[in-house]
Amino acid sequence: MKLLIGNDDGILAQGVQSLANALAEVGHEVTVVCPDRERSATGHSLTMHQPIRAERVEDRFHSGIAAWACSGTPSDCIKLALSALVDSPPDFVLAGINHGANVGTDILYSGTVSAALEGYIEGIPSVAFSLASFTSRDFEPSVAFALRLMKQLGDHRPTEPMLLNVNIPPVTGDRIAGVTLARQGVRRYTDVFQKRVDPRGKTYYWLAGEVLEELDDEPDKAEIPIDGIAVSQNYITMTPLQSKLICPPKLEEMRGWDWLREI
Repeated sequence: MKLLIGNDDGILAQGVQSLANALAEVGHEVTVVCPDRERSATGHSLTMHQPIRAERVEDRFHSGIAAWACSGTPSDCIKLALSALVDSPPDFVLAGINHGANVGTDILYSGTVSAALEGYIEGIPSVAFSLASFTSRDFEPSVAFALRLMKQLGDHRPTEPMLLNVNIPPVTGDRIAGVTLARQGVRRYTDVFQKRVDPRGKTYYWLAGEVLEELDDEPDKAEIPIDGIAVSQNYITMTPLQSKLICPPKLEEMRGWDWLREI
Protein backbone atom coordinates (compact mmCIF):
# COMPACT_ATOMS: atom_id res chain seq x y z
CA MET A 1 0.00 0.00 0.00
CA LYS A 2 0.95 3.60 -0.46
CA LEU A 3 1.20 5.29 2.95
CA LEU A 4 1.75 8.91 4.01
CA ILE A 5 2.95 9.35 7.60
CA GLY A 6 3.11 12.50 9.72
CA ASN A 7 3.32 13.32 13.43
CA ASP A 8 3.61 16.19 15.90
CA ASP A 9 6.75 15.05 17.77
CA GLY A 10 8.97 16.02 14.85
CA ILE A 11 11.00 14.28 12.17
CA LEU A 12 13.62 13.11 14.69
CA ALA A 13 11.11 11.35 16.97
CA GLN A 14 11.63 7.67 17.69
CA GLY A 15 7.95 6.87 17.22
CA VAL A 16 7.65 7.95 13.58
CA GLN A 17 10.99 6.41 12.65
CA SER A 18 10.01 3.07 14.21
CA LEU A 19 6.59 3.05 12.51
CA ALA A 20 7.77 4.16 9.07
CA ASN A 21 10.77 1.81 8.95
CA ALA A 22 8.69 -1.20 10.01
CA LEU A 23 6.04 -0.51 7.37
CA ALA A 24 8.67 -0.03 4.65
CA GLU A 25 10.41 -3.26 5.63
CA VAL A 26 7.24 -5.29 5.00
CA GLY A 27 6.86 -3.81 1.54
CA HIS A 28 4.70 -0.69 1.82
CA GLU A 29 5.52 2.45 -0.16
CA VAL A 30 6.09 5.02 2.57
CA THR A 31 6.40 8.80 2.48
CA VAL A 32 7.10 10.69 5.69
CA VAL A 33 6.39 14.41 6.10
CA CYS A 34 6.83 15.67 9.67
CA PRO A 35 7.50 18.97 11.42
CA ASP A 36 11.16 19.89 11.68
CA ARG A 37 10.72 20.26 15.45
CA GLU A 38 8.23 19.25 18.13
CA ARG A 39 4.75 20.63 17.51
CA SER A 40 2.74 18.88 20.21
CA ALA A 41 -0.66 20.27 21.23
CA THR A 42 -0.90 22.55 18.20
CA GLY A 43 -4.32 21.16 17.28
CA HIS A 44 -5.40 21.66 13.68
CA SER A 45 -3.61 24.97 13.20
CA LEU A 46 -2.39 25.97 9.74
CA THR A 47 0.39 28.36 8.73
CA MET A 48 -1.16 31.31 6.90
CA HIS A 49 1.18 34.29 7.28
CA GLN A 50 4.63 32.92 6.50
CA PRO A 51 6.12 30.51 3.99
CA ILE A 52 6.37 26.79 4.62
CA ARG A 53 9.64 25.08 3.82
CA ALA A 54 10.26 21.36 3.30
CA GLU A 55 13.66 19.68 3.06
CA ARG A 56 14.50 16.08 2.23
CA VAL A 57 15.88 13.95 5.04
CA GLU A 58 18.43 11.53 3.65
CA ASP A 59 19.21 9.43 6.72
CA ARG A 60 17.43 8.01 9.80
CA PHE A 61 14.86 6.19 7.68
CA HIS A 62 14.70 3.01 5.61
CA SER A 63 16.33 3.51 2.20
CA GLY A 64 13.00 3.11 0.44
CA ILE A 65 11.33 5.95 2.35
CA ALA A 66 10.99 9.47 0.98
CA ALA A 67 11.20 11.66 4.11
CA TRP A 68 10.71 15.40 4.48
CA ALA A 69 11.19 17.83 7.36
CA CYS A 70 8.61 20.62 7.17
CA SER A 71 8.67 23.99 8.92
CA GLY A 72 4.89 23.93 9.41
CA THR A 73 2.41 22.35 11.79
CA PRO A 74 1.29 18.69 11.70
CA SER A 75 -1.73 19.65 9.59
CA ASP A 76 0.49 21.73 7.30
CA CYS A 77 2.69 18.67 6.74
CA ILE A 78 -0.16 16.47 5.51
CA LYS A 79 -1.78 19.25 3.48
CA LEU A 80 1.55 20.11 1.81
CA ALA A 81 2.35 16.45 1.17
CA LEU A 82 -0.99 15.78 -0.52
CA SER A 83 -0.79 18.95 -2.61
CA ALA A 84 2.88 19.11 -3.58
CA LEU A 85 5.12 16.29 -2.34
CA VAL A 86 3.42 13.04 -3.40
CA ASP A 87 2.54 12.27 -7.00
CA SER A 88 -0.75 10.50 -6.22
CA PRO A 89 -3.02 10.15 -3.17
CA PRO A 90 -1.96 7.52 -0.62
CA ASP A 91 -4.15 4.62 0.38
CA PHE A 92 -3.90 5.71 4.02
CA VAL A 93 -2.64 8.68 6.03
CA LEU A 94 -1.05 7.67 9.33
CA ALA A 95 0.10 9.82 12.25
CA GLY A 96 2.50 8.87 15.03
CA ILE A 97 3.48 6.87 16.81
CA ASN A 98 2.95 9.72 19.26
CA HIS A 99 4.88 9.86 22.52
CA GLY A 100 1.97 10.18 24.98
CA ALA A 101 -1.69 9.22 24.99
CA ASN A 102 -4.33 10.98 22.90
CA VAL A 103 -7.58 10.18 24.66
CA GLY A 104 -10.63 12.02 25.94
CA THR A 105 -10.73 15.76 25.34
CA ASP A 106 -6.96 15.74 24.70
CA ILE A 107 -7.93 14.76 21.15
CA LEU A 108 -9.09 18.36 20.56
CA TYR A 109 -5.57 19.67 21.16
CA SER A 110 -3.62 16.83 19.59
CA GLY A 111 -1.36 17.57 16.64
CA THR A 112 -1.12 13.83 16.02
CA VAL A 113 -4.87 13.38 15.66
CA SER A 114 -5.04 16.59 13.60
CA ALA A 115 -2.48 15.23 11.12
CA ALA A 116 -4.67 12.16 10.61
CA LEU A 117 -7.76 14.38 10.51
CA GLU A 118 -6.27 16.30 7.59
CA GLY A 119 -6.12 13.06 5.62
CA TYR A 120 -9.70 12.27 6.58
CA ILE A 121 -10.86 15.72 5.45
CA GLU A 122 -9.25 15.02 2.08
CA GLY A 123 -11.25 11.80 1.78
CA ILE A 124 -8.45 9.38 2.71
CA PRO A 125 -8.81 6.70 5.43
CA SER A 126 -6.57 7.80 8.28
CA VAL A 127 -5.22 6.41 11.56
CA ALA A 128 -3.54 8.15 14.51
CA PHE A 129 -1.28 5.97 16.69
CA SER A 130 -0.17 6.92 20.22
CA LEU A 131 1.92 5.20 22.89
CA ALA A 132 0.24 6.12 26.17
CA SER A 133 3.38 7.27 27.97
CA PHE A 134 5.74 10.24 27.87
CA THR A 135 8.61 8.27 29.42
CA SER A 136 8.53 4.81 27.84
CA ARG A 137 10.88 4.27 24.91
CA ASP A 138 9.61 0.82 24.04
CA PHE A 139 7.71 1.29 20.79
CA GLU A 140 7.91 -2.38 19.80
CA PRO A 141 4.39 -3.40 20.96
CA SER A 142 2.93 -0.29 19.29
CA VAL A 143 4.71 -1.02 16.01
CA ALA A 144 3.67 -4.68 16.14
CA PHE A 145 0.01 -3.69 16.54
CA ALA A 146 0.26 -1.05 13.81
CA LEU A 147 1.56 -3.68 11.39
CA ARG A 148 -1.30 -6.03 12.29
CA LEU A 149 -3.92 -3.30 11.97
CA MET A 150 -2.62 -2.07 8.61
CA LYS A 151 -2.60 -5.65 7.33
CA GLN A 152 -6.28 -5.97 8.26
CA LEU A 153 -7.16 -2.56 6.82
CA GLY A 154 -5.34 -3.47 3.63
CA ASP A 155 -7.29 -6.71 3.35
CA HIS A 156 -10.59 -4.98 4.15
CA ARG A 157 -10.28 -1.54 2.54
CA PRO A 158 -12.73 1.02 3.96
CA THR A 159 -15.42 1.88 1.44
CA GLU A 160 -15.53 5.48 2.68
CA PRO A 161 -13.20 7.83 4.56
CA MET A 162 -12.59 6.96 8.21
CA LEU A 163 -10.59 8.43 11.06
CA LEU A 164 -9.39 5.97 13.68
CA ASN A 165 -7.68 6.99 16.92
CA VAL A 166 -5.52 4.22 18.39
CA ASN A 167 -3.83 4.23 21.81
CA ILE A 168 -1.44 1.52 22.97
CA PRO A 169 -0.61 1.00 26.67
CA PRO A 170 3.08 1.33 27.64
CA VAL A 171 3.59 -2.32 28.59
CA THR A 172 5.27 -5.32 27.04
CA GLY A 173 3.30 -7.34 24.54
CA ASP A 174 2.56 -10.16 26.97
CA ARG A 175 0.91 -7.70 29.38
CA ILE A 176 -1.51 -6.19 26.87
CA ALA A 177 -5.01 -7.18 28.00
CA GLY A 178 -6.49 -7.11 24.50
CA VAL A 179 -7.88 -4.78 21.85
CA THR A 180 -11.17 -2.95 22.33
CA LEU A 181 -13.33 -0.37 20.64
CA ALA A 182 -13.66 2.60 22.96
CA ARG A 183 -15.61 5.82 23.37
CA GLN A 184 -13.98 9.20 23.66
CA GLY A 185 -14.16 10.19 27.31
CA VAL A 186 -13.75 13.54 29.06
CA ARG A 187 -10.52 14.38 30.84
CA ARG A 188 -10.39 16.92 33.65
CA TYR A 189 -7.05 18.40 34.62
CA THR A 190 -5.75 20.32 37.60
CA ASP A 191 -4.55 23.06 35.26
CA VAL A 192 -2.02 25.32 36.90
CA PHE A 193 -0.10 28.21 35.36
CA GLN A 194 3.16 28.42 37.27
CA LYS A 195 4.33 32.00 37.60
CA ARG A 196 8.07 32.34 37.07
CA VAL A 197 10.65 35.05 36.55
CA ASP A 198 13.26 34.88 33.79
CA PRO A 199 16.93 35.95 34.18
CA ARG A 200 16.01 39.44 32.98
CA GLY A 201 13.47 39.84 35.75
CA LYS A 202 10.38 39.51 33.53
CA THR A 203 7.41 37.39 34.54
CA TYR A 204 6.26 34.44 32.43
CA TYR A 205 3.84 31.57 32.93
CA TRP A 206 4.28 27.83 32.35
CA LEU A 207 1.26 25.55 31.91
CA ALA A 208 1.44 22.57 34.24
CA GLY A 209 -1.02 20.19 35.86
CA GLU A 210 -2.04 16.55 35.99
CA VAL A 211 -5.04 14.47 35.00
CA LEU A 212 -7.61 14.72 37.77
CA GLU A 213 -10.16 12.22 36.52
CA GLU A 214 -11.66 10.50 33.49
CA LEU A 215 -15.36 11.32 33.15
CA ASP A 216 -18.13 9.45 31.35
CA ASP A 217 -20.55 11.89 29.72
CA GLU A 218 -22.55 9.05 28.13
CA PRO A 219 -23.34 6.60 30.97
CA ASP A 220 -26.08 5.02 28.85
CA LYS A 221 -23.31 3.55 26.66
CA ALA A 222 -21.44 1.91 29.51
CA GLU A 223 -21.09 -1.35 27.57
CA ILE A 224 -18.44 0.40 25.42
CA PRO A 225 -15.42 1.35 27.56
CA ILE A 226 -13.96 4.86 27.81
CA ASP A 227 -10.66 5.28 26.00
CA GLY A 228 -8.56 6.68 28.84
CA ILE A 229 -9.82 4.14 31.38
CA ALA A 230 -9.38 1.19 29.01
CA VAL A 231 -5.80 2.18 28.20
CA SER A 232 -5.02 2.41 31.92
CA GLN A 233 -6.24 -1.19 32.17
CA ASN A 234 -3.68 -2.18 29.50
CA TYR A 235 -6.10 -2.42 26.58
CA ILE A 236 -5.26 -1.15 23.13
CA THR A 237 -8.14 1.18 22.25
CA MET A 238 -9.55 2.06 18.84
CA THR A 239 -11.94 5.00 18.62
CA PRO A 240 -13.58 6.11 15.35
CA LEU A 241 -13.76 9.90 15.09
CA GLN A 242 -15.33 12.44 12.75
CA SER A 243 -14.70 16.03 11.79
CA LYS A 244 -18.23 17.27 12.53
CA LEU A 245 -18.53 18.84 15.98
CA ILE A 246 -22.26 19.50 15.80
CA CYS A 247 -24.31 18.23 18.75
CA PRO A 248 -27.53 16.68 17.31
CA PRO A 249 -29.42 16.44 20.65
CA LYS A 250 -28.84 20.13 21.37
CA LEU A 251 -29.79 21.03 17.80
CA GLU A 252 -33.13 19.25 18.23
CA GLU A 253 -33.69 20.88 21.63
CA MET A 254 -33.04 24.37 20.27
CA ARG A 255 -35.56 23.85 17.47
CA GLY A 256 -38.19 23.97 20.22
CA TRP A 257 -37.07 27.31 21.64
CA ASP A 258 -39.96 29.65 20.81
CA TRP A 259 -37.97 32.79 21.49
CA LEU A 260 -35.66 32.05 18.54
CA ARG A 261 -38.43 33.30 16.27
CA GLU A 262 -38.10 36.73 17.88
CA ILE A 263 -34.47 37.21 16.94
